[in-house]
Amino acid sequence: MTSRTLRIGNASGFYGDRFDAMREMLTGGELDVLTGDYLAELTMLILGRDRLKDPAAGYARTFLRQLEECLGLAHERGVRIVTNAGGLNPAGLADAVRELADRLGVPVRVAHVEGDDLRARLPRALGSARAGATPRDSLAAHAYLGGFGIAACLREGADVVVTGRVTDAALVTGPAAAHFGWAPEDHDHLAGAVVAGHLLECGAQATGGNYAFAAEHPLDRLRRPGFPLAELHEDGSCVLTKHPGTGGFVDVGTVTAQLLYETGGARYAGPDVTARLDTVRLSQDGPDRVRVEGVRGEAPPPALKVGLNRLGGFRNEVTFVLTGLDIEYKAELVRLQMEDALGAAEARPAEVRWDLVRTDRPDADTQETASALLRLVVRDPGEEAVGRALSGAAVELALAGYPGFHVLAPPGKGAPYGVFEAAYVPQDAVDHVAVLHDGRRVTVPPAQDTRPLEDVPKPPLPDPLPGGPVRRAPLGLVAGARSGDKGGDANVGVWARSEDGWRWLVHELTADRFRQLVPESRALPVTRHVLPGLHALNFVVEGILGEGVAARHRFDPQAKALGEWLRSRHLDIPEALL
Repeated sequence: MTSRTLRIGNASGFYGDRFDAMREMLTGGELDVLTGDYLAELTMLILGRDRLKDPAAGYARTFLRQLEECLGLAHERGVRIVTNAGGLNPAGLADAVRELADRLGVPVRVAHVEGDDLRARLPRALGSARAGATPRDSLAAHAYLGGFGIAACLREGADVVVTGRVTDAALVTGPAAAHFGWAPEDHDHLAGAVVAGHLLECGAQATGGNYAFAAEHPLDRLRRPGFPLAELHEDGSCVLTKHPGTGGFVDVGTVTAQLLYETGGARYAGPDVTARLDTVRLSQDGPDRVRVEGVRGEAPPPALKVGLNRLGGFRNEVTFVLTGLDIEYKAELVRLQMEDALGAAEARPAEVRWDLVRTDRPDADTQETASALLRLVVRDPGEEAVGRALSGAAVELALAGYPGFHVLAPPGKGAPYGVFEAAYVPQDAVDHVAVLHDGRRVTVPPAQDTRPLEDVPKPPLPDPLPGGPVRRAPLGLVAGARSGDKGGDANVGVWARSEDGWRWLVHELTADRFRQLVPESRALPVTRHVLPGLHALNFVVEGILGEGVAARHRFDPQAKALGEWLRSRHLDIPEALL
């Protein structure tokens, strides 16, 4: 008989997350399934470079080391493990897990999911989505698969399921579909699982990590946040919580923050279902328990997203420290002296960028706070243009430059950087296959019922607050924010903590006001999405991250702190809210 509740936990939000989280989740309380998310756009590039050196590589080796400590424990407790740690080589990781299990004497059944890797068939699969694409263009070209391959493995008795590039939420939709018997047309149920999966995928971000209002809590509470788990129900609703006695906290604020992270409009599309974020209802269900319900789902879009990771060229960086008086003069002198090193037009790096960061203060009582940073970043398709000639020229200024010359770190010889691009292919262009523990191969059909993605109609807005006295103050006193990256774009989710705060925020923080507060966005497309049920706005800023995190286009290349910068900006805020 199927249990009415499926307890799904998370033990990893990225490749490099806390190593002992797997053991903590297995020993801290009841659990049915333990998931681990190891993949991100940057991780796929790193794994691609690993596999260039060793064809047997391409998966997250940390997972194997964790499993060596915990596989027997999971088997004893009847906890199934589902992870995307397979990266570019899920079959290789599945074999490695079997070898580990044999060595440890733990009788587990290991299955894997494949079909996401499109590199060998890139031009045919992408078709017109990316004209001129060739296999050598990309180190990694992977479609984002859904959860039904995972479900097929679990239904046939797998104890450990390894995948490559699936959507982060698929690690939850797959086990939920297997457990409750959901079919592809059960859109509302699947949408609820997608929301649960999105809340779990980043680990401790749902339990107080990276939380805008963390300063309201004792330091000890956030010293070591526990990892989250979802008590998922057959109707797709869930309660987000954590194991008793672990650090951090779970409340409507932490759940709202994670719900807004790296999303866009009201329709959150995936290969299994499109979840309507404007239907989510959150309520506190007790200490460290938030009920998530009401989620509606729609048919998924007819195309799958494909992540393309390639080497974009080479980059180098030098940061000059300018101290004391005449900062602007010193910066101009460095630029002038470095011009010769940058070479004539035909040898000059393709991109040269100078940024002066005025961290200095007048009459400072430490040398560090009297100093500004001048950052030079160069990029070029070839290594030579950004290599040792440039680094040597910077070093040669040591006794011939501005007074107080020094740099943050010795410049290097330059290094390759990556570029992320997104493309789309029809759902039926991908061979989604569940490879069962006994070697049988089960084809997972694409979604038959699809719906093109489009924006929802603009929702009605609440009445603005009545007039009254205002005070110039930081936005963050009345609103939270969380930001992140999607390729070259950034999203910033902003939410109010009260009904009156929402009535003010939704009328005050328009796309134009956002551009005023974030000057980098003024020349870029900024789209505002309104989510009244969450008292939230979600801003998508196109192109602010250039060619993605691996290209390191910006000081904060993943826009992790963009939301906190926005919260620090001052506006005229009604005194009634302060």
